[in-house]
Amino acid sequence: MEEAGAAGSALPGDGAPGKGRPLQPPAKGRELFRSQRKESEGSVDCPSVEFEYGDADGYTAELSELYSYTEEPEFTINRKCFEEDFQTQVQGKRWPELDQAQQKAYVMRLLDGLEVVDRDKRLKAARAVLYLAQGVFGECDMEAEVLHWSRHNNFLLYQMGTFSAFLELLNMEIDNSQACSSALRKPAISLADSTELRVLLSVLYLMVENIRVEAEADPPEWQSSRETFRTELSFPVHSEEPFALLLFTMVAKFCSGHAPHFPMKKVLLLLWKVLLFTLGGFEALQAMKMKKREELGLPPLPEDSIQVMRRMRAASPPTYTIELLDQQSSKRGHRSRRPLVKQDSLDIYNERDPFKNDEAGVDEEENDDVDSGIEGELDLMERDAIIQAGPAQRPPIERVSFPKGLPWAPKVRQKDIEHFLEASRNKFIGFTLGQDTDTLVGLPRPIHESVKTLKQHKYVSISDVQIKNEEELEKCPMSLGEEEVQETPCEMLYRAMLYNLPQYMIALLKILLAAAPTSKAKTDSINILADVLPEEMPITVLQSMKLGVDVNRHKEIIVKSISASLLLLLKHFKLNHIYQFEYVSQHLVFANCIPLILKFFNQNIMSYITAKNSISVLDYPHCTVHELPELTAESLEAGDNHQFCWRNLFSCINLLRLLNKLTKWKHSRTMMLVVFKSAPILKRALKVKQAMMQLYVLKLLKIQTKYLGRQWRKSNMKTMSAIYQKVRHRMNDDWAYGNDIDARPWDFQAEECTLRANIEAFNSRRYDKSQDSEFAPVDNCLQSVLGQQLELPEDFHYSYELWLEREVFSQPIRWEELLHYQ
Repeated sequence: MEEAGAAGSALPGDGAPGKGRPLQPPAKGRELFRSQRKESEGSVDCPSVEFEYGDADGYTAELSELYSYTEEPEFTINRKCFEEDFQTQVQGKRWPELDQAQQKAYVMRLLDGLEVVDRDKRLKAARAVLYLAQGVFGECDMEAEVLHWSRHNNFLLYQMGTFSAFLELLNMEIDNSQACSSALRKPAISLADSTELRVLLSVLYLMVENIRVEAEADPPEWQSSRETFRTELSFPVHSEEPFALLLFTMVAKFCSGHAPHFPMKKVLLLLWKVLLFTLGGFEALQAMKMKKREELGLPPLPEDSIQVMRRMRAASPPTYTIELLDQQSSKRGHRSRRPLVKQDSLDIYNERDPFKNDEAGVDEEENDDVDSGIEGELDLMERDAIIQAGPAQRPPIERVSFPKGLPWAPKVRQKDIEHFLEASRNKFIGFTLGQDTDTLVGLPRPIHESVKTLKQHKYVSISDVQIKNEEELEKCPMSLGEEEVQETPCEMLYRAMLYNLPQYMIALLKILLAAAPTSKAKTDSINILADVLPEEMPITVLQSMKLGVDVNRHKEIIVKSISASLLLLLKHFKLNHIYQFEYVSQHLVFANCIPLILKFFNQNIMSYITAKNSISVLDYPHCTVHELPELTAESLEAGDNHQFCWRNLFSCINLLRLLNKLTKWKHSRTMMLVVFKSAPILKRALKVKQAMMQLYVLKLLKIQTKYLGRQWRKSNMKTMSAIYQKVRHRMNDDWAYGNDIDARPWDFQAEECTLRANIEAFNSRRYDKSQDSEFAPVDNCLQSVLGQQLELPEDFHYSYELWLEREVFSQPIRWEELLHYQ
């Protein structure tokens, strides 16, 4: 459990949450409630968010996020380095005027300049290459031209071997102990400490991003280069590790404190894009899943989940009346019995709530259910405010048509059918037949119909097949022989990451914690701003405002890249083998990933999603072809014209999906959501009118509903209705009723320990080759053993007599020791 301890000092959830954090003991409920009331202002008029989820943002946006605004002067330096060298080599011509042969010849001369001993000359050559990768903007008049030449030049650079050259330089810089020790001695690290690394990482990122993105007009040689590059990144030829592992090593080294000058934003962005390029995006993943199901002989998926979510529409967010809430809370001297009114949130259907109960009340003695101290009080006060506000103050109801059908086909697991038959046989016959789901003798006709319906919707996942195969391999290792493992990019990456995987996960979560907007600055936290802070700190208010925007944008990009990388890893590992996914998941849970994500969402999520931390005139490539206007406080505050911030909404959805992945079918982790009081935090996230985000919030609420108590369910009937409408149904799932057996406390440790034992057995069997000797046949024939040909080193023949004298003749024979082995 070293990893849990290592992360405990840096991550939340170690048992001592302080004021203002989401993970508070019940006594702090009033403070959290007050913060919720403040943050709920302005939530009445929440327009629908027109957001389309994808692998990444637009091509231009992804390129612009590579650069901080403080790096803007370096564009001019790169151009100067290129033009000085270009004029000496090619006189009287511009780069676009050269034919391809001349361009290749010049690139070769630049690559030769990367091999010189002088560090400054190497940096100038690298800057000239970076200028080419950035699109020779000095020769362009429009942004589209810059992007065109950037794409053209990056394919050219890759074909000339630039990637391998820069990879060698990157390895040199990582191992540069002088730069590390210099950074460790400095009280404050700035952009100047990571100049070489930033130039190298920028070139590598531009190459990966430009080659990764496909276009219809790409010539055949570009498509060929793309596949070659993907293979080179996935299956290393010259080194023993994939390129992604080198970046993971940089992240771990940065978090250990040995290299505080590493530019983490660029490293994390490059890591995300390399994973996306080599493993594949979400649509590629869906195609791989369908292909694998076909290979295993499983029926096709009932629907395409990506398309279903794109067709979903958002539900109405919760409604609050802040002023009346404040008045009501000031009048309340004690808690009295008050009638329940229907929940005015997620008003999907225009109908009276059939579950409305005018007699029900809330007493302090009856309010012992989990989370009712905060959530129940909030709902009751909402209702009182709405009653007093009257019809005139109620917002207009959005008219929607009743849905014709549910979006998801219901699913049933084999285990669900077995449990249903076991209960039915105990009730009607008095004994059970174990896992037999075919024998229905003695059961009533309705039970026959029920079993038939369950079997019609039975779903066997790839994970179920993998777990069953693993059990058989553990039972019969000799008869089944060695497993054939397909060498996929995902398999190669897992094998390379395996032994240091806990450290990589802890490092990513430490950086995520430092970048979260709810995190307070601590002396022991890592400094993630080394590649955004300038050498000279701002002296004017305007400069401070610009740096403030830059720092916030910097943190948002880090959150975006980490959340996307973790989600990609989990989804691909789960498809490759379920125990690879469980290994990564378990280390994330041990490193307090669940409370960290909840801490992230314990903020005004609407403000985070609509944040304007960008200065469009300073974004690449706009800043390279236009004269920069004089910045004013008004222009900095205005930001862009978009309704929401794409990267922040993307990050929120990724983190919710991550939380779902970690908690699905895991009772102990679901109880963590309950213990950490996640329901009010998640319910506030429903204010964002975006269907995909609401779906994952509702999924997280669904799995813990049975533990939140009857009062919470009665107070949140519209949320319950939304879960019924939007989340997939599992037949025989009593999620809404709080079954007594499931609600009892059980040994949570046993569940995780059993899982960990299975994971270790899998890793040992497949990757620990030294264990295979146990099952190797033993040769007991003396003549056969003595007759084996052994390869001896050349020098052994010269020292053979000396070896005999030292190891055989001079050693006394202890015959009495043989008696101990009788």
